[in-house]
Amino acid sequence: MSHDYVNILGVPFINTSFAEMESILTNHIDKQEKTFVVTANPEIVMYAKENKDYQKIIQSAHYVVPDGNGILLAANMLQKPIKERVTGFDLTMSLLEEGNKKGWHVYLLGGREQVNKRAAENIEKDYPGINLVGRHNGYFDWEDGQVAEEVAAKAPDIVLVALGFPRQEEWITTNYHRFSKGLFMGVGGTIDIISGEMKRAPEFWQNLKLEWFYRLLKQPSRWRRVLVLPQFVKQVRQSRKRD
Repeated sequence: MSHDYVNILGVPFINTSFAEMESILTNHIDKQEKTFVVTANPEIVMYAKENKDYQKIIQSAHYVVPDGNGILLAANMLQKPIKERVTGFDLTMSLLEEGNKKGWHVYLLGGREQVNKRAAENIEKDYPGINLVGRHNGYFDWEDGQVAEEVAAKAPDIVLVALGFPRQEEWITTNYHRFSKGLFMGVGGTIDIISGEMKRAPEFWQNLKLEWFYRLLKQPSRWRRVLVLPQFVKQVRQSRKRD
């Protein structure tokens, strides 16, 4: 099945609705097809533009979904509108709900130990139909490959990798050859929300497309990330002129 894509500064975003994306990924899992998904926002796009190795990693993914209203804005600027925002958090929760019905096996990787442990406990409590086959915090030695070997041995249907970008995508691609099946998705701060460590922006802020501002109010240390947005818009505008 062919899909429509929108290229934003070298990153090919799939142009699909949330429901369609959920259906596509569910189909891959049901068929036990190994799949790599990147949830990308403007910050990730800008980082990829400046770091070619990381850009290649992003481009190697089966799907890059638009996690951020800034991506939708950029697509509109390019006169190639994207149907809908597909956030990593919403996609994760939707897949957990589907996995709860189908008894999927899930592995949770990343975060501080207490955050990882609480997130795992909440998944087991809220989704009793899911088989949480393993978990590991985000602090481990990449060189020995022990965590990747454990994931490969457990052969989960979904691996949620919360190491933050670019590490989560680098870990997936570095070890991808070890795995025979599974949906691998970098989910960043989603694990903090699942654990209860952080709360998602209320619907009021989401509807105003100011979720980023809510997070900034809660985490002032994120201010450097916000500075990326004007640069992102400027780069998109310049790319439009070149095209």
